[in-house]
This record gives sequence, structure tokens and C-alpha cells, in this order.
Amino acid sequence: MWNSRSGWGLISILFHWLSALTIIGLFALGWWMTDLGYYDPWYNQGPWVHRSIGILLLFATLARLVWRFVQPTPQAEGSRLETIAAHLGHIFLYILVLVVMISGYLISTANGRGVSVFGWFEVPALVYGLPNQASLAGDIHWYAALALMMLAAGHALAAFKHHWLDRHKTLVRMLNPLHSQAGDHKASK
Repeated sequence: MWNSRSGWGLISILFHWLSALTIIGLFALGWWMTDLGYYDPWYNQGPWVHRSIGILLLFATLARLVWRFVQPTPQAEGSRLETIAAHLGHIFLYILVLVVMISGYLISTANGRGVSVFGWFEVPALVYGLPNQASLAGDIHWYAALALMMLAAGHALAAFKHHWLDRHKTLVRMLNPLHSQAGDHKASK
């Protein structure tokens, strides 16, 4: 369940993969929605689902950040330069995720209405009525989402490079929480 100096725990692994799949899904849905016509059945349904999942992802990301700060971070593998690049890459990934979600929220609340999350609850509009709010937030949302996808692709390529070329356990540690426990048991003997 918990992180260690040798690997990621189950909670961190679930946060990582659920976030990754959700972000990719939201990007695909958002891109698909831009081509919907007014009479398409998903013209209203698509944005509602997109916003609802986006708000849930925002809450999960905030919980993930808290988790990240209270749990140890596994020792990075690779050169000093790779370690610094990985650290900066993770910071930029988190920043872009937050920028995408906050700008999406600002698009959705520009008219002063809150965001209904699958009809379960509503997130109130805290900031609205700014000049060109929806348009400016929409541009930020789009370009930040594109940058996020590019950085995420680089993140995945780096993980594959570590796994296949360098033969590090970076990818294995993000797939198997038991690997972390095995590494800790070996280190304690």
C-alpha cells in the first residue's frame, strides 16, 4: 500500500494509472466533441461527461499531491541528469494537469453556473464574468492539454528507455507494488 525508498506502493500506482487513463480519455473525448454538430445526441452529453470526469480528476489529483508529499519517493535510477530531468518532468506534468483542469473549470463556470458532477453534487462557480473568460480559458485549456499529451508521451518514452535500453526497474516499480516490498526486504537483510 505504501511507498518505500525502493518502489511505489499500491495507492501511488493506482493514482498514476487511473490518472493516466482518465487524462487520455478526457483528451480523446474533448477532441471528439469539437466536431459534434448541434443535432448530435452527444452535443450536450459529451461536455457534461467531460466536465464531470474532469472535476473528479481534479479532486483525485489534489489527493494524489497530498499523498505524494506525505509518502517517500523511491530512489531514482539513472544518471544525475536523468534524475533532474525526471524530477522537472514530473513537476511540469502536475502543473499542466492542474492548468488543464482549472482552465476547464473556468470555461464551464464563465456564465456563473456551477458544474454538475454526474448529478451527484455541484461545484459552485467561484470565478465568473471575467472579460472573455470562456474564450481565454478555452485557449489555455486546449494548448495546455496538447502540451500535457506531448509531455506525457515523453514521460512514457523515457520509461520505456529505462526499461528496455538501460534495464532499470523504473517501469516495473510502477507496475508491481510487490517489487517494492521485495526490494525493501532484501535491503533490510
